[in-house]
Amino acid sequence: MRNFLLGGVCAFALMGSVALFAAPNRVSALQTSDTYKQLDLFGEIFERVRNDYYKETKDADLMENAINGMLSALDPYSVYMPPRSFQEARVQTRGEFGGLGLEVTQENGLVKVVSPIDDTPAQRAGLLPGDLITHLDGDAVLGKTLQESIEKMRGAPNTDLTLTIRRGSDPAAKPFDVKITRAVIKTRVVRSRREGDFAYLRISSFNEHTEQDMVAAIQKLKAEIGPQLAGYIIDLRDNPGGLLDQAIKVSDSFLNQGEIVSTRSLRPNADEGQRFNARPGDVADGKPMAVLINGGSASASEIVAGALQDHRRAVLVGNTTFGKGLVQTMIPLGEFGGMKLTTAGYFTPSGRSIDKTGVTPDVEVWSDRDRQIAAALKARREMTGHRDTEEEEAPKTPAATPTPPAGTNPAATPDNNSSAAPKPAAEGPDVVLQAAMDVLRAQPKPTAKK
Repeated sequence: MRNFLLGGVCAFALMGSVALFAAPNRVSALQTSDTYKQLDLFGEIFERVRNDYYKETKDADLMENAINGMLSALDPYSVYMPPRSFQEARVQTRGEFGGLGLEVTQENGLVKVVSPIDDTPAQRAGLLPGDLITHLDGDAVLGKTLQESIEKMRGAPNTDLTLTIRRGSDPAAKPFDVKITRAVIKTRVVRSRREGDFAYLRISSFNEHTEQDMVAAIQKLKAEIGPQLAGYIIDLRDNPGGLLDQAIKVSDSFLNQGEIVSTRSLRPNADEGQRFNARPGDVADGKPMAVLINGGSASASEIVAGALQDHRRAVLVGNTTFGKGLVQTMIPLGEFGGMKLTTAGYFTPSGRSIDKTGVTPDVEVWSDRDRQIAAALKARREMTGHRDTEEEEAPKTPAATPTPPAGTNPAATPDNNSSAAPKPAAEGPDVVLQAAMDVLRAQPKPTAKK
């Protein structure tokens, strides 16, 4: 009897499954038919525009705008990138490019050297801060945008570029030429220094070298400070994000075990997603940690902050982060460039989705600059109706240089946050950094989970 009932149930289930499979097939056929009708409609509108619009149009522009319209309707972060933009985005995430090794800005239409980067062709050629570049290979920079000049300074390694330099404040000073051979330049996304008995590390973005550079900086500070090393301060303020795998590696550097982040699609019937777990080994040796955050900390920065907070490995100091809990995948499209498509949402170890809410600090501290950022973000959201980050914009062009200090006209470079140094001269003491040091000196100190 039991076997009969079981068989009957199986037979009923099989019949049901046939019916269930049949219905979706009919639905799918109807949907396909509707899709073809919509494509016919698009083709008709395309022809109307190209033939009847009152101004001449280019087919390529119409198609690109149509693609952009489809992607922008999904969310603020999914974008189509023409070949040049896609290539620049890949250069940005690689964190290195062929160039001269200069930090530059623009002054009175000329390119001004902020600083040559250590051990680069520009430094070896003797360029100095304050030098004005008037010509590139004999072509005047006056009348060109800073970005156009930057792109000309970049190029394949082992190729030459002649810069015409005006040095000094005397307008009558005679310009001179400097011939420089381009080389591979690595962007500097990790900056470090000693702050009393603490090791301070500023991470401006997450590219292919971030974790490696951070560990190297930590080892250097360990040797410099010695046994007096009391803890670590990781500054993620104004860090717009970057590569997911680098955010995971940076988090893993300070954790011995447990989940770092999980990603999953929000579509029904989608794969369960992925979970990333920490491996044994804490580069900070369990010493107290503070992470500095603000409204400009987004995406990969929030993964690191959320993981270290959930594991009680670090105390977060500052103000609530941006709130971008979505993962974008770079998809190449051959000769047509590529696209950045939102493919998953991410969740902190405790299961928090921080999209549109952000990561809340353990100790709230505001600087004047943070208030300005928060006000600007609020105004922009009210105007646009969604949350934007730098990642939403067209990828910025890595220059022959990272960006100049605050107060200058910034170049579009991959390191454009590294010089938004947490000590702008106009703002006085860094109150957030000071608060973090006070917290780390206080008892009880945060400790790593064992």
